[in-house]
Amino acid sequence: MVALAPWWSYHWLILVMSFAMTLSISTSEPASTLAAAAKLASHLQGGEVIELRSDLGGGKTTFVKGLAAALGYTGSVTSPTFTLSQIYQLPGGRELHHYDLYRLTEAGVVGSELSEDIGQPDIITVIEWAGIAETALPADRVVIDLIVTGENDRELNFSATGPQAAQLIEDIKQ
Repeated sequence: MVALAPWWSYHWLILVMSFAMTLSISTSEPASTLAAAAKLASHLQGGEVIELRSDLGGGKTTFVKGLAAALGYTGSVTSPTFTLSQIYQLPGGRELHHYDLYRLTEAGVVGSELSEDIGQPDIITVIEWAGIAETALPADRVVIDLIVTGENDRELNFSATGPQAAQLIEDIKQ
């Protein structure tokens, strides 16, 4: 005998499956990682949250450099490992907020700052090592896993956690 789950579980399954948008990009040098970031940047409007995941030296800061440059930032982009966050002023009054939570043991004040940034229409938020601030993250974000496959080779796996992120990944694919 087969037991059927309640109707709501099927509805939830369909809802979750509709956000299962993914994209994989292989890069073979830092320049191609910058180009992948620029491709994403060309579709960012503001209000988006991007979570970057990788090991140390995986290319997260290189990816943010590509985003910032493609969004019009002309200054130096550095890892905020020791400062926890960097704010880059972009043309048109927008900002790129770059968080690195690697050194934190709890979200604390940075989690509050992050919560204030999320969803602001003039702020694009990028977070490294976001696990410590999981409760502050929006349900709808782009997650990018940067996997080291060689000295300069990376596999960039994009996934969506909600409908807006899924649409963003769909736009990148085109």
